[in-house]
Parts: sequence; structure tokens; C-alpha cells
Amino acid sequence: MLRIFVAGGTGVLGRRVIPELLASGFRVTASSRSEKARAALKALGAEPVTMDLFDAADVKRAVGEQDVVINLATHVPPSTARALLPGAWRENDRIRTVGAANLAAAAKAGGADAVIQESFAPIYEDGGDRWIDETWPVRPARYNKSTLEAERAATMFTRRGGRGVILRFAYFYGADGFATREMIETVRKGVSPIVGSPEAYYSTVSHDDAAMAVLAALHVPGGIYNVSDDEPLTRHEWLESLARTLGVRTPRMIPGWMSALGGSKSDLLGRSQRLSTKKLQDVSAWRPTTPSIKDAWPTLVREIAASSSQE
Repeated sequence: MLRIFVAGGTGVLGRRVIPELLASGFRVTASSRSEKARAALKALGAEPVTMDLFDAADVKRAVGEQDVVINLATHVPPSTARALLPGAWRENDRIRTVGAANLAAAAKAGGADAVIQESFAPIYEDGGDRWIDETWPVRPARYNKSTLEAERAATMFTRRGGRGVILRFAYFYGADGFATREMIETVRKGVSPIVGSPEAYYSTVSHDDAAMAVLAALHVPGGIYNVSDDEPLTRHEWLESLARTLGVRTPRMIPGWMSALGGSKSDLLGRSQRLSTKKLQDVSAWRPTTPSIKDAWPTLVREIAASSSQE
């Protein structure tokens, strides 16, 4: 029976990954920093353990002897408006630098075979209409340069004899994600929530498909893997498909001069990125159950409306 440690078990991926791991017969330990998190992890079926991610000795104690360490820990601002504030990503930076390094070191000390590290695909350079694989140049924005630090921790684990697997996820979507809810409401009001050229590609992946990619990563060779839908849409197609689902007019794209006011964040968010997942699909059975977000809009809109009526 594989022993698996999960950091970030109560997030949108963690709360999907843990039940799948348990259903596969693995023993799952997950970290927490509060009683609320402990209760949530117990409800999922994991064995909770208290851990300070920024204390190397405490991380080593909490992880102990494991076969696989999965790092899904993040601290994403709870709204788009908050994400634009100065210092909004400071805690996330600490998680990706100090936290990721502590987890990789603890995994090595505990004899783990593998470390699986969550990462962010939209750090790639603009690719126009070309398919982007894992060898494409990367250029993070100022706010997420720490993404490469988290990847470096997994790469160092490989260099020290382990198997470091880095999953570069496309933009997430799901009915329980605040970003998806905000985007739907913005389009409903006739405003585009995304920037960039109408012909620029916008790669996405559902929370459910992303979680299953984590499961697939248990058995793949070390390295970097893109995780995305099979059929990325251009920004115009993305907006048009959502507007059609909502029964509203397709919003006009935000002018380039206006989006440029957002600096490096807008630059990154406006890049054309048509992600290829061929590498992951060549070495695993993982396939996105939703080929394109346009196929998911009706269900997402319905589920969000249902949950909103119950709040």
C-alpha cells in the first residue's frame, strides 16, 4: 500500500485528489494548520497531521516516512480585485519558495520515491497559434516568479535520486472556483473578464480533470508535464461560447491600451498559449473528460445557479 502525504488537501484540487487516492487503496496523510482544516480532512477520509509549512524541522516530523509527497499548497487571493493589490501574493510566494523546498527535503529524508509539485502553465512565452510543449521558453510575471522556485525544489529532488514530477496546470475552472463564478457574472453583465487579442489562445482545465492528472502523476517518469483541455479556445471563442450559454451578447474585448495599464500581470494574462498535453498522454492513461470548456459551460452555469440559490 502506497503511503502518500498531501499538502494543500483542503483546496479545490486537494479535496478531489484525496478521495481518489483513498479509493485506489492508498494510505493518505494530509497536513493542516487549523481545527477547521483537520475536520475537513477527516471528513475526506485522510489522516490529518498538524504542520507548519515554513518550519523545516516541523515539516520533516509531519511528513515522516512516505512513498509519495504531493504538494498542492497555495494561497490564492479570494477575488480578482484582491489579487491585484500590492502584497496579495506574498504568502503564496513563501509557500512556493520556503514551503516547497521544505517538503522536498522532508520527502528525501523520509525515503519517498516521488514528489509531485503543482505549477502554473501560463508562465510560458506567447506562442501565437503554435502548440506549446514543455520545452517552450517561460517568462513569469513579477507576481509569480516563485513558480520556478517551486519547480526547482522538485527538480532538485530528481537530481538527488528521486522522481520529481511537475504539473503545469492551465487556468482552472469549476463550479466551486471563485474565478469561474466571477467570470460568468462579468460576461452576464456584458463585460469581458479576459485580456489579450481575440485570436490569442486561452488554455483551461477543469478541477476534476486536474485532480485526475495528479493521480496519473503517481506513475509517470520525473519531469515537467502540461495539464490542459485537449481543445484550447481563442479568447473570442471562449467569450462567444459562454455568452451563448448565458443567452447574452458577446462582450467586446478589453482594448490593448487599457489592458497594458495592468503591467506585467496583464502581459502574462494576455499571452496566447495553446497548450499541448501530448507528453502526459504519451506516458499515462490520463485524458481530459471535458475536451473543451465550451462543452462545460451549460453544466457550470447550472451548478453555480443551484448553489447560489441555496446560499
